[in-house]
Amino acid sequence: MQKIVIISSGAAYGSESLFNSLRLAIALGEQTPRPEVKLFLMSDAVTAGINGQKPAEGYNIQQMLEILTAQGIPVKLCKTCADGRGITRLPLVDGVETGTLVELAEWVVAANNVLTF
Repeated sequence: MQKIVIISSGAAYGSESLFNSLRLAIALGEQTPRPEVKLFLMSDAVTAGINGQKPAEGYNIQQMLEILTAQGIPVKLCKTCADGRGITRLPLVDGVETGTLVELAEWVVAANNVLTF
Protein backbone atom coordinates (compact mmCIF):
# COMPACT_ATOMS: atom_id res chain seq x y z
CA MET A 1 0.00 0.00 0.00
CA GLN A 2 1.22 3.47 -0.91
CA LYS A 3 1.88 5.66 2.17
CA ILE A 4 1.82 9.42 1.66
CA VAL A 5 2.52 12.18 4.17
CA ILE A 6 1.52 15.73 3.31
CA ILE A 7 3.14 18.54 5.30
CA SER A 8 1.48 21.94 4.97
CA SER A 9 2.76 25.21 6.39
CA GLY A 10 0.86 27.95 4.53
CA ALA A 11 -1.65 30.21 6.27
CA ALA A 12 -5.27 29.08 6.13
CA TYR A 13 -6.43 31.98 3.96
CA GLY A 14 -3.18 33.82 3.24
CA SER A 15 -2.24 31.88 0.13
CA GLU A 16 -3.56 28.88 -1.74
CA SER A 17 -0.77 26.60 -0.53
CA LEU A 18 -2.78 25.02 2.30
CA PHE A 19 -5.94 24.94 0.16
CA ASN A 20 -4.12 23.04 -2.59
CA SER A 21 -2.62 20.55 -0.14
CA LEU A 22 -6.10 19.83 1.25
CA ARG A 23 -7.54 19.45 -2.26
CA LEU A 24 -4.83 16.91 -3.05
CA ALA A 25 -5.35 15.04 0.23
CA ILE A 26 -9.10 14.77 -0.45
CA ALA A 27 -8.46 13.55 -3.99
CA LEU A 28 -5.98 10.95 -2.72
CA GLY A 29 -8.58 9.78 -0.19
CA GLU A 30 -10.94 9.08 -3.10
CA GLN A 31 -8.49 6.96 -5.13
CA THR A 32 -8.88 3.24 -5.75
CA PRO A 33 -6.89 1.55 -4.41
CA ARG A 34 -6.77 4.09 -1.66
CA PRO A 35 -3.33 5.09 -0.38
CA GLU A 36 -2.70 5.67 3.31
CA VAL A 37 -2.62 9.46 3.60
CA LYS A 38 -1.61 11.52 6.64
CA LEU A 39 -1.68 15.31 6.95
CA PHE A 40 0.53 17.35 9.29
CA LEU A 41 -0.01 21.11 9.62
CA MET A 42 2.93 23.28 10.65
CA SER A 43 3.75 27.00 10.97
CA ASP A 44 0.79 29.23 10.08
CA ALA A 45 -1.21 26.25 8.75
CA VAL A 46 -2.00 25.25 12.34
CA THR A 47 -4.58 28.05 12.50
CA ALA A 48 -6.66 26.07 10.00
CA GLY A 49 -7.44 23.58 12.76
CA ILE A 50 -9.34 26.12 14.90
CA ASN A 51 -13.04 25.27 15.03
CA GLY A 52 -15.72 27.79 14.06
CA GLN A 53 -14.04 29.71 11.23
CA LYS A 54 -16.52 31.32 8.84
CA PRO A 55 -14.86 32.71 5.72
CA ALA A 56 -16.85 35.43 3.97
CA GLU A 57 -16.53 33.81 0.56
CA GLY A 58 -14.58 31.23 -1.40
CA TYR A 59 -13.35 27.93 -0.03
CA ASN A 60 -13.90 26.76 3.54
CA ILE A 61 -10.84 25.16 5.13
CA GLN A 62 -12.82 23.78 8.08
CA GLN A 63 -15.17 21.89 5.75
CA MET A 64 -12.17 20.48 3.90
CA LEU A 65 -10.61 19.26 7.15
CA GLU A 66 -13.94 17.69 8.14
CA ILE A 67 -14.02 15.82 4.81
CA LEU A 68 -10.51 14.52 5.43
CA THR A 69 -11.24 13.31 8.95
CA ALA A 70 -14.48 11.70 7.71
CA GLN A 71 -12.34 9.84 5.16
CA GLY A 72 -10.29 8.54 8.09
CA ILE A 73 -7.23 10.60 7.18
CA PRO A 74 -5.28 11.63 10.30
CA VAL A 75 -4.84 15.40 10.58
CA LYS A 76 -2.40 16.71 13.18
CA LEU A 77 -1.26 20.18 14.18
CA CYS A 78 2.33 20.80 15.24
CA LYS A 79 2.18 21.36 19.00
CA THR A 80 5.18 23.72 19.02
CA CYS A 81 3.66 25.80 16.20
CA ALA A 82 0.24 25.89 17.91
CA ASP A 83 1.85 26.90 21.24
CA GLY A 84 3.78 29.66 19.49
CA ARG A 85 0.58 31.08 18.04
CA GLY A 86 -1.35 30.82 21.31
CA ILE A 87 -4.00 28.46 19.93
CA THR A 88 -3.27 25.33 21.95
CA ARG A 89 -6.31 25.71 24.20
CA LEU A 90 -8.75 26.72 21.47
CA PRO A 91 -11.34 24.19 20.26
CA LEU A 92 -10.23 22.26 17.20
CA VAL A 93 -12.16 21.03 14.19
CA ASP A 94 -13.66 17.61 14.98
CA GLY A 95 -11.09 14.89 14.33
CA VAL A 96 -8.09 17.24 14.21
CA GLU A 97 -5.49 16.54 16.89
CA THR A 98 -2.28 18.05 18.20
CA GLY A 99 0.85 16.18 17.16
CA THR A 100 4.56 16.32 17.82
CA LEU A 101 7.65 16.49 15.68
CA VAL A 102 8.49 12.96 16.86
CA GLU A 103 5.16 11.73 15.42
CA LEU A 104 5.86 13.54 12.15
CA ALA A 105 9.32 11.96 12.02
CA GLU A 106 7.75 8.51 12.46
CA TRP A 107 5.23 9.23 9.68
CA VAL A 108 8.02 10.39 7.35
CA VAL A 109 10.21 7.34 7.99
CA ALA A 110 7.28 4.99 7.26
CA ALA A 111 6.10 6.90 4.14
CA ASN A 112 6.77 6.09 0.51
CA ASN A 113 6.21 9.74 -0.44
CA VAL A 114 6.40 12.99 1.49
CA LEU A 115 4.87 16.10 -0.08
CA THR A 116 5.38 19.60 1.28
CA PHE A 117 3.27 22.65 0.65
